[in-house]
Amino acid sequence: MPDHSPRHLILSLSGLYARDDASTGSGRRANWLSVRSLITLMEDLDVDAAATRSSVSRLKKRGVLEAAKADGQAGYRLSASALAVLREGDARIWSRPRASVADGWLVVIFSVPEVERGKRHELRSLLTRLGFGTAAPGVWVAPGTAYDETLAALDRAGLTSYTELFRGDYLGSGPTDVRVGEWWDLPSIAALYDEFVADHRSLTRLRDPEPARAFPAYVPMLTAWRRLPYLDPGIPLELLPRDWPGIRAGELFADLDARLRQPAAKHAHAVIESG
Repeated sequence: MPDHSPRHLILSLSGLYARDDASTGSGRRANWLSVRSLITLMEDLDVDAAATRSSVSRLKKRGVLEAAKADGQAGYRLSASALAVLREGDARIWSRPRASVADGWLVVIFSVPEVERGKRHELRSLLTRLGFGTAAPGVWVAPGTAYDETLAALDRAGLTSYTELFRGDYLGSGPTDVRVGEWWDLPSIAALYDEFVADHRSLTRLRDPEPARAFPAYVPMLTAWRRLPYLDPGIPLELLPRDWPGIRAGELFADLDARLRQPAAKHAHAVIESG
């Protein structure tokens, strides 16, 4: 089932409608949503005010949201680190970049002193979130195109000094496509792509939907899609199983995004302007 938890929906709303960004549209104020607007938008997604407030509290504790006032109204803004993560995610979500074999591989190896073993967990979590596979214990691999994003994420988390990064070709024994199937859990990723298609293909029936109808269709759909480009970090298509379902899922997302994004934004900004 797709993850439509209030926390993830709030992140989608903030990324779509609070940032002052040409790719997402801009609201009345850059990087800010009033409490009233957020609660109303979440109610339009069938999440009550109590669940919204509880999720906001957790996001504040995690350093994702910050309390902020504008014109005397209480509200929330995304933290600088959350803005950076969302900005970097835009390319994966909307452009769906895919590497080629010629791009080679990015390999990350890290060493953490025992007295700082908590950093080891942070590094593993960060590399997993970025979609790295594991080539061997302590050896993490991603398409070579992931270098800039990975370095920025390591810098932001203060973890660069624990790592060594290499980029190059795979020269081991055995076909590379077989190794890719060992580095990543491809059946699980494929199942999630199939699930996305099964859960959202009925939305193609919505043609020129009214804004109030497009909004509760679009935001959960985008929320479900957001994690998939991270689980599959643009692995070269020629190294993936034939008829890779990520292609079908990506085409469906692009179609629904083109169909629903603008009317959904019209509804959201109407709520924001009135709040």
